[in-house]
Amino acid sequence: MVAEVIINRSAKKLNRTFDYNIPKEMQDFVIIGSKVLVPFGKSKELEEGYVIGIKENSNYEIKDIAKIEDNLTDFQIKLAKWMARHYFCNVSDCIKLMLTPGTGRKENKVQDKTINVVYLKKEIEEIEFEIETKKIKSEKQIRILKFVKDNEGCTIPELETFTDTSRAIINTLIKNEYLELVEKIIERNPLENKKIELTKNLKLTEEQQQAYDKVEEKINNNEFKEFLLYGVTGSGKTEIYLQLIKKVLEVGKTAIVLVPEISLTPQMLDRFISRFGKEEIAVLHSKLSIGERHDEWKKIKEGKIKIVIGARSAIFAPLENLGLVIIDEEHDSSYKSETTPKYNAKEIAEVIGKVNKCPVVLGSATPDLNTYYRATMEPNQDDNNTGKKETIELLKLTKRANESSLPEVEVVDLKQELANGNRSMLSVDLYSAIEENLKNKLQTILFLNRRGYSTFIMCRECGYTVKCPNCNISLTYHRFGNILKCHYCGHEEKVVTTCPECGSSKIRYFGTGTQKLEQEINKLFPNASTIRMDVDTVTKKNSHEEILNKFKNENIDILIGTQMVVKGHHFPNVTLVGVITADSSLNIDDYRANERTFQILTQVAGRAGRENKKGKVIIQSYTPENFSIECSKKQDYEMFYKTEIALRKQLKYPPFCDILLISFNSTNEKEIQNLSANMFNYLKQELNEEEFKIFKPMPCPVDKIQNRFRWRIIVKGNVDEKTNAILNKALRIVYNQNLKNTRVSIDVNPNSMM
Repeated sequence: MVAEVIINRSAKKLNRTFDYNIPKEMQDFVIIGSKVLVPFGKSKELEEGYVIGIKENSNYEIKDIAKIEDNLTDFQIKLAKWMARHYFCNVSDCIKLMLTPGTGRKENKVQDKTINVVYLKKEIEEIEFEIETKKIKSEKQIRILKFVKDNEGCTIPELETFTDTSRAIINTLIKNEYLELVEKIIERNPLENKKIELTKNLKLTEEQQQAYDKVEEKINNNEFKEFLLYGVTGSGKTEIYLQLIKKVLEVGKTAIVLVPEISLTPQMLDRFISRFGKEEIAVLHSKLSIGERHDEWKKIKEGKIKIVIGARSAIFAPLENLGLVIIDEEHDSSYKSETTPKYNAKEIAEVIGKVNKCPVVLGSATPDLNTYYRATMEPNQDDNNTGKKETIELLKLTKRANESSLPEVEVVDLKQELANGNRSMLSVDLYSAIEENLKNKLQTILFLNRRGYSTFIMCRECGYTVKCPNCNISLTYHRFGNILKCHYCGHEEKVVTTCPECGSSKIRYFGTGTQKLEQEINKLFPNASTIRMDVDTVTKKNSHEEILNKFKNENIDILIGTQMVVKGHHFPNVTLVGVITADSSLNIDDYRANERTFQILTQVAGRAGRENKKGKVIIQSYTPENFSIECSKKQDYEMFYKTEIALRKQLKYPPFCDILLISFNSTNEKEIQNLSANMFNYLKQELNEEEFKIFKPMPCPVDKIQNRFRWRIIVKGNVDEKTNAILNKALRIVYNQNLKNTRVSIDVNPNSMM
């Protein structure tokens, strides 16, 4: 028998199969999905590969497979092939997402974590006889032996503590073969120290019950269906998730719950652990150590886990008998991968749901426009080919679950504040509201979607701005450490005090970040306790959880943060939310700028007044008349959706077409210009001009990162299997040219157009 093997390399030329003979002794064990080691090329080391097909013979002279390492399922291999076609990458890139973390050839292999435990080596009757006959005289030795008799499997430190003896005495008993040390494997469990009281199901409101019943019907019928659970902030979406999972467990199935980012995981986890205990829950996210991820994945594969909670990549968790997939905050951009493979977890969930015949629930207070379009269009509607996707069933929650009212929202015009002589970061109204909250011992969240102290540094004499030497982007000033940082490549340098262009000392700091806001708040409210949450403060493991717990449990007055503080958190004592400037997300080169602004503002507003205390939100803006800010003031998603979808249809943007971003980056600017021009001409020739609009190659808005030039081609049209084949062929042509300096990637409906 012959195996068709994909080699685990990122080179595009190797995105094909190579034939290998399956030795007779392996023929019962090598299956489609086997991870194998094979001789390849001139390398003396064996290469890692994956069996994606088996046949009876080969037309070539072939080598033997050397070793089998692991097995994937037939479905995982099919999914990897589908992903490679749809996301324009190697099959091996997709397979890596499905392997146990810490088992790859190129990474440090994860070893099992072990401890030494103590057992009796001699029979207890023989030991008792030696004690009676005074062969063992030492009281401490006798104490140790009696303790081990009753507590076999204890550790040496436990033995020392509970018997009040020393290591030397224990070693003597080991040496004389009364005791023995046995190596025991222990699991690295990220939930080990969680101590949470169990809770019971809450009574569902009428709206919650209706939503629950619709999904439960599909669970009972083993039927795939996508649902959009659209509910205002605080409407009790999580309680529906919990009760649906309880139902899934009762019928002997398992569930995957995706959350958008690390900052959401702790509170979500606490809710799940308090309902189901921690024995059947696994958590998967990037802040875990590789060892913890390895052990969690292993437990899932061994069938010990019933519920997986995690970020995007948890969708690939090898759960058996899947009965439900939940994607919370489904509008969040982190569900789309920015690195190869550039997959969308929501699309993967749809494929997995169909194969497992189980429902997929997408939840949000501000649904992704594409999702809401699919949930409101007619079943057979084919609006510019968007009808190719199945419709989603819409489930609405219009009221907050605990009968609390939505917060009052006020928009402040910062232009008017400046005209009145207020140059502070806080408007008069926001300052007064914070002061009032502090008097009433209530909590405040201040949101500013820029970390650092100042956005950029500029010379007032000649206009010189300090830029990253590797990227064509301004450096951000961080007051802590007194350094300038590039948020693209991580470059750092000391702050300049004189202009390198004209020698002037008139260096000024422009723009504001969370560090500067924190400093100003401490100056304006010296008696208030503050805490900051952004990328710079959550670098350590579990730091995000510590900050959130500290804010909640120690009743800290003011939480200052970026979008990490926006979604999903429930703080009963928060009654005021201030948005320092709502314009930063509007002024980006992206057709989704209005949508992102509306989502962020509505989500952050949802943190206020979640219990029976009246909430207030103050949004500061230089463009208060913008319709996304107007709609967030009214917290009216329907009004926003109708306005934005009409604009999208008129300009032909998703969901009325797909956008392809073909990106080129190279150290050689001439090579990148020639290659992008050739690609443009090829696409003009192969794609139907009536169906596709192909824009000429242009430098990206940020045209250099890490000393690599960046160009792009944008294509608008409806991507299908035929288009995929044309684009995959174009990539093969490019990579057959042996270009050493240039890389090409294709992203369908990317998160960022930058």
